[in-house]
Amino acid sequence: MPKTSARLLALLSLLQTRRDWPGMLLAERLGISLRTVRRDVDRLRELGYPINAVKGPDGGYRLGAGTELPPLLFDDEQAVALTVALQIAATTPGNGTGEAAARALHTVRQVMPSRLRHRVNALQVTAVERPRGPAAAAGVDGEVLLAVSAAVHAREVLRFGYGAGPDRPPRRAEPHHVVTWDGRWYVVAWDLDQAGWRTFRADRMALRTPNGPRFAPRELPGGDVATFVTGVFRGSPDGSGRWPCRGTVILDRPAAEVARYTRDGIVEALDDGRCRLTDGSWSWPSLAAAFARLAARFAGIASAG
Repeated sequence: MPKTSARLLALLSLLQTRRDWPGMLLAERLGISLRTVRRDVDRLRELGYPINAVKGPDGGYRLGAGTELPPLLFDDEQAVALTVALQIAATTPGNGTGEAAARALHTVRQVMPSRLRHRVNALQVTAVERPRGPAAAAGVDGEVLLAVSAAVHAREVLRFGYGAGPDRPPRRAEPHHVVTWDGRWYVVAWDLDQAGWRTFRADRMALRTPNGPRFAPRELPGGDVATFVTGVFRGSPDGSGRWPCRGTVILDRPAAEVARYTRDGIVEALDDGRCRLTDGSWSWPSLAAAFARLAARFAGIASAG
């Protein structure tokens, strides 16, 4: 590769790794003069890369967003991560982007260097979902996700029909987060009509336009979206993320063996091949069933509450 071309690729790669680059630091990293940096930046601009000048004592450059998508550079680790992400998106049912992800994966593989393409082609990842009924297989439109995400970013009230009944008045909610849980997309929002936090299935939302007024963000119960959503689906009304019913038992089984059969429980090894298991569930009968299905003799019940 000619020296100038190699230098341009190195410059572009550096510009992609951080927001702002002082000109002198770029010159130092590339081993060239500040004047050469300016010339190379001009060459990249001619190729369509939107590189903006940054004002300041030292000056500098920033890779901005343009009207077209110019060629991008990825190192080996980034290329592998992108391939894995696209494979998961392409094989996950109901995400609304499967076909586009498959086409993007094909494009990325075509432009990879042969040394990396052979490694990536050997990497086959398939997202396997838990079996569900036919009604759970409904996908969500990618345009809905984009529209809801834009409302979250702009802090604008969403107006939408929800579920059955096209003649029903639209719901109004302040959207705060778009999340995925167990293969479905949800919108975490403050329901203005019910005056409370809700999680709405995105595939059941029929958006109305225009959006409503802007709103000031509210504090989410539990402190963060992951804790709140976990609590919602565990039946915890306070958003703490904890199961409503929790208990601890001591089992006459090794900890490594019990850990293979519990999903959310905490397993601690004890003496003599025993272990302590702390787990939770929706109700006391279901918690008792969860302990009983391990088919282990109980050495004692440490606590419950």
